[in-house]
Amino acid sequence: MFLHSEPWTARANTMDLEFALDWDNLRFFLELSRAGKLTIAARRLAVDHTTVARRVQALEKSLDRQLFIRAKAGYRLSEAGRELLAQAEAMESAIASIEQPSLTADKLSGQVRIGATEGYGTVMLAGQLANLTRDYPHLGVDLLAVPRSVRLARHEADIVITLERPERGPYVITKLTDYVLRLYASEAYLSSHPPIRSREDLSGHVFVSYIEDLLYSKELFYLDEIVRPRQHSLRSTSILAQQEAVAAGAGLAILPAFLAGKEPLLQEVLVGEIEFTRTFWMLMPVENKDLARMRVCWDFLRDVASNSHDVMMGRV
Repeated sequence: MFLHSEPWTARANTMDLEFALDWDNLRFFLELSRAGKLTIAARRLAVDHTTVARRVQALEKSLDRQLFIRAKAGYRLSEAGRELLAQAEAMESAIASIEQPSLTADKLSGQVRIGATEGYGTVMLAGQLANLTRDYPHLGVDLLAVPRSVRLARHEADIVITLERPERGPYVITKLTDYVLRLYASEAYLSSHPPIRSREDLSGHVFVSYIEDLLYSKELFYLDEIVRPRQHSLRSTSILAQQEAVAAGAGLAILPAFLAGKEPLLQEVLVGEIEFTRTFWMLMPVENKDLARMRVCWDFLRDVASNSHDVMMGRV
């Protein structure tokens, strides 16, 4: 990378840039500016990290300016890089709007990383995303289905499905879907413990739940609303692990209906009396909204949620 950093005056408009620069090099510049790391940018562009470095160096050479400052945490834009960014993004949007009408499955390519909660990502998305990649054979999808928050601000994903709506940030945000949680236990557990006829009976039972000091969202605080358990047989950061434990007879648990409804060993307890509603929000950085591969994935995820509404609400 170039080491000098004299002031650089941005060209008058994006058309000047278009004629002066190789658009392909600008694509690599944009991806590195968003990812902050060569390896992440390379994965998203489906190339080797050395290709990203070479393309950015070529762009810097053509401008005779340093666009990035290398730090321990990765790459951050220099002053010249920040000046170039706005015009490069404008070019990206203009090109995307021109290409969109002729976009076909064979032309759509690149990498998209989707972050989701563990249960929703594993049970509701994994199989559906397989269909998406069959429809778009040159599109690569990374699914982060993890029991924690996936953060856009740290460039951990391109699109995130989360339990909490951000109050601020340069994001495109939409309400994806509501879902319900109910109280469940296995038949084996219920047959070997005192009957549960009301909420008052719950205090004499054991529970499976989250580890409170490791909860990643305030939306997961719901057990205390129905009972203060005297005993936890098992606690886990994983909702899938909790469900497995409950199915094996470890105790009672509040579980999403879209998960528990698919487990034949589980029975709903106090039907109609205990139900919580939560919301999944979907967001992505504003700068991604005009990228064809992002729009396709965004629309696909909305369609999946819409088509799964009855499952999410425990009606199926």
